[in-house]
Amino acid sequence: MKVIHLISGGDSGGAKTHVHSLLQNLARTIDVTMVCFMDGPFAQEARELGIPTVIFPGKNLLSTYRELRRFIVDGKYEIIHCHGARGNMMGALLRRSTGLPVVSTVHSDYRLDYLGRPLARLFYGTTNTVALRLLDYRIGVSDAMVDLLISRGFDPDRLFAIYNGLDFSPRHPAMTRAEYLNSLGLTWGEDCVIAGIAARLNPVKDIATLIRGFAKAHQTAPQLRLLIAGDGEERERLGQLAKELGVEDEVCFAGWVTDTDSFYNALDINTLTSLSETFPYALTEGARAGLPTVASRVGGVPYLIEDGVTGFLFEAGDAETLGRHLANLAGDATLRSHLGGRLYQKARDDFSLESTLQRQLQIYETILRRQARQKGKRDGVLVCGAYGRGNAGDDAILEAIVAELRALDPDLPVWVLSRKPDSTRMTYRVNSIYTFAFPRFLNRMRKTRLYINGGGSLMQDVTSHRSLWFYLFTISAAKILGNQVLMYGCGIGPIHSESNRARAARVLQKRVDAITLRDTHSREELESMGVTNPKIVLSADPTVILPAAPEPVVDGLLEYEGLDPKGRYIGFTLRPWPGFREKAEVFAAAADYAYEKHGLTPVFLPIESRLDLGAIRQVTEKMHGPYHVIEDTGSSAHTIGLFSRMKVAVSMRLHALVFAASQGVPLVGVVYDQKISSFLSYIGQDLYTDLSELTLEGLKAHIDTACERIDDRAFLTEGVDRLRQVEHRNSETAAALLGCPAPQV
Repeated sequence: MKVIHLISGGDSGGAKTHVHSLLQNLARTIDVTMVCFMDGPFAQEARELGIPTVIFPGKNLLSTYRELRRFIVDGKYEIIHCHGARGNMMGALLRRSTGLPVVSTVHSDYRLDYLGRPLARLFYGTTNTVALRLLDYRIGVSDAMVDLLISRGFDPDRLFAIYNGLDFSPRHPAMTRAEYLNSLGLTWGEDCVIAGIAARLNPVKDIATLIRGFAKAHQTAPQLRLLIAGDGEERERLGQLAKELGVEDEVCFAGWVTDTDSFYNALDINTLTSLSETFPYALTEGARAGLPTVASRVGGVPYLIEDGVTGFLFEAGDAETLGRHLANLAGDATLRSHLGGRLYQKARDDFSLESTLQRQLQIYETILRRQARQKGKRDGVLVCGAYGRGNAGDDAILEAIVAELRALDPDLPVWVLSRKPDSTRMTYRVNSIYTFAFPRFLNRMRKTRLYINGGGSLMQDVTSHRSLWFYLFTISAAKILGNQVLMYGCGIGPIHSESNRARAARVLQKRVDAITLRDTHSREELESMGVTNPKIVLSADPTVILPAAPEPVVDGLLEYEGLDPKGRYIGFTLRPWPGFREKAEVFAAAADYAYEKHGLTPVFLPIESRLDLGAIRQVTEKMHGPYHVIEDTGSSAHTIGLFSRMKVAVSMRLHALVFAASQGVPLVGVVYDQKISSFLSYIGQDLYTDLSELTLEGLKAHIDTACERIDDRAFLTEGVDRLRQVEHRNSETAAALLGCPAPQV
């Protein structure tokens, strides 16, 4: 592989560090050359690092373009990789004339690069904005940067994320903590808890908020101290602020620090208070030192600091919340150890130099593979379902479908119809169209190869006749416009209206190529409707393939909720439904019973928060014993992880049962829809009751039986293991319709 990098040669800061570090390591693996448009310290340092560096000086753009084009063609380079405005501008010019794919690494928000320099902003800023749109691919230096580009209309399929890698090989500080503090003239004792930050002392770093938050924390945690490394224009003002707040003796300004190992070794807590960031090295430096971190929720920070799991986050400028987090950490050495350990492991796994190098090589391989893909032909998949409505079950279905499609073909363009297309683009990194934007999705159907009616109970008329008609319309349109049509891991029914049954049967019979079903009842429903033409495959709900978050992450989620990770819990997932209000007292009494009889603390886990929390409140207001409500269970992995810690799960929601079952948790179903009993019967579980027939004695008896099964792992997992064994039929069927190799099982 042969790659040429184009960069101005006057870069500094994080961009310089990223490019030098990356190219130094890439040069050991592939043939890489860096072209600078000026000589100077940047190019000289690159040469010293062993990076092949060529200078193309001169202000004659056309002459430089011609020479560089000849250099690239003669050198038989395969990829042009640009950095910054000048590199992007030249890459845009070279793209068509060389026929090579051009990718740019976006190191910062290009709209802010020339603030305070109006002429440079007018020329370079405008040129860069236009050039970025003309290139083939863009690489953001954090997931947050990729999100920013997606929000500005860049194609998610042509975006990649990479992070500033850090060397995690063991380092040995030159000084011990005591020696380092002594070198600063400090007499802080060993019992002090030291928070610190390494940053330029300028307004964007917002050190003033750190000092204010520290002062608040110090009132309840007098052992807390603050060490600030760095210098800048705000030094005097910040010192005055510390004096005004009465913490002058507890705050030390250490000035510029070159021995960062000794600095971080002296800290107990790392902090970051910036108003704006991409992905600062100060975070990974603190992570490498195993420090718990409190950081502002900006830029790429939340991709490393998971609130309550690998650190604490606060909104930029919120000194009150920052102070609470600092005080909490100052008073709990165990919490500091847990957060710091989890952060170190995450940073080492995801943000090391080796991870950055491997990620960059994967990006190059993807670009070359896509370059060889035939252009001009129909390509891609359009997925339609109940997405973008805040339902964790539907979101999990989409996550599973996208994961399986990308496993079949990592370069396959994926489009999704969603009620919240912006959110769907961000979350799943797919192109998305508003569900009811008919002209847009019909136009897309003329270009895709496969239409997926994706998972869940879409073929039913209980909640709405119109939704059934809409899905039938999209199926017909997709087929007429030239797509293969697949109904993916779905449930069928109930469809009560005879006219709806006839309409659905006609469309499915005529317009669908294959249907994979998640339960036997759905197969029986198709048979009763007379649907025989499509290939019908009994499979499973796609979400059974999704993993739980790692145990340390789930520990952190529970700790953040104030729950003991080793506690004993019974999970309840409820939903509003006709007749539920009359049964709320039954659920409340059963939850109290589980605590009194079995020592299980009730934990309420919503699947669709906007609906389920209301039902939960109807129950909890009637309870007498302790309970806990997790208002937002987070991502699919987090939600599944939380269900994994329940000893028993009582649920009206199908996907709560799927999540709990996949983790071997005993189940009790309350049936408001046939899909609940169908799923439980399909996996060999027998503890379920219709909502209309629910009684306290019956629910207590089911809970008693479920508790007896807590240790019967074989009974609990046998049915789910069978589901996992057949779930691959979903992606196998998709592969056949796409004409690509079936997945390896």
